[in-house]
Amino acid sequence: MESRILGPGLRVSALGLGCMGMSQSYGPNPGDRGEMIGVLRGAVERGVTFFDTAEVYGPYVNEELVGEALEPMRDQAVIATKFGWDIPDGRSVGLDSRPEQIRRVADASLRRLRTDRIDLFYQHRVDPNVPIEDVAGAVAELVAAGKVAYFGLSEAGAGTIRRAHAVHPVAALQSEYSLWTRDIEAEILPTLDELGIGLVPFSPLGKGFLTGTVSPDTEFAPGDIRTTIPRFTEENRAANQALVELVGQVAKAHDATPAQVALAWLLARRPSLVPIPGTRRLSRLDENIGATALSLSDADMTALSEAATRVGVAGARYSEAMQKMTGL
Repeated sequence: MESRILGPGLRVSALGLGCMGMSQSYGPNPGDRGEMIGVLRGAVERGVTFFDTAEVYGPYVNEELVGEALEPMRDQAVIATKFGWDIPDGRSVGLDSRPEQIRRVADASLRRLRTDRIDLFYQHRVDPNVPIEDVAGAVAELVAAGKVAYFGLSEAGAGTIRRAHAVHPVAALQSEYSLWTRDIEAEILPTLDELGIGLVPFSPLGKGFLTGTVSPDTEFAPGDIRTTIPRFTEENRAANQALVELVGQVAKAHDATPAQVALAWLLARRPSLVPIPGTRRLSRLDENIGATALSLSDADMTALSEAATRVGVAGARYSEAMQKMTGL
């Protein structure tokens, strides 16, 4: 698989793997830990080098899973994890990006990940109670100590990105971005281009919606995060089918799948962009990797972009409480 560069020099595979779903958010957690370890190691064998986790996924168990799976092949993997939460007694109750907390999280994440360095350390959500300059300074100290290689932000606004970058280079911004979530195009993307910061889109397949496997009749399992998201109500799923049908038409013309088209559209947007679709199955991983070999024409790119704008999306991407925790 081709590689791409995030920020000042973090080389990763063109497609990464989001690991959150292996521990939470999409219905019952997989019962076979060995199977998930097999998916993670299978990803490395297929050329994926970029793996995304966080302390809050579980909490903690996702980092432990990633650490166990990748320990034997650590030199082939770039591991990104995140800080920024207050998690007393194993339950997240809010944000905490105080420098002393960042240092504690880094040490704990290193132990769980079974490694001596965190390749990319993101602030998971901007903490309004801690100046971003203090956050960037704390991570800079971890970089100087050799515990962290690169600094990242997640769901941050343009002003926050600029202030952080002025203290310590930001290698990557992680934000939701796909054909049906394009909020960052107006202000965030130009800021990243200006500052030379990479983009890591999470939910690049619209939490599964752009794959064409979710319909108005889909019944989500208990614990599935999509039951809390406005655009996944039955009414909004019906209204949003027009976009999925369009992606499906382009996919048919290329003998590809809708997921591959949605990922290929993202990959073609800019060279410093690395999507991290999540999956629990090697078959889906193989399908996603196929997107890196799919070349969409300029006409396809224009048609998809214009149609997505014209069709629009019904429903917000987050609940009101979750949206308030973003910088967008």
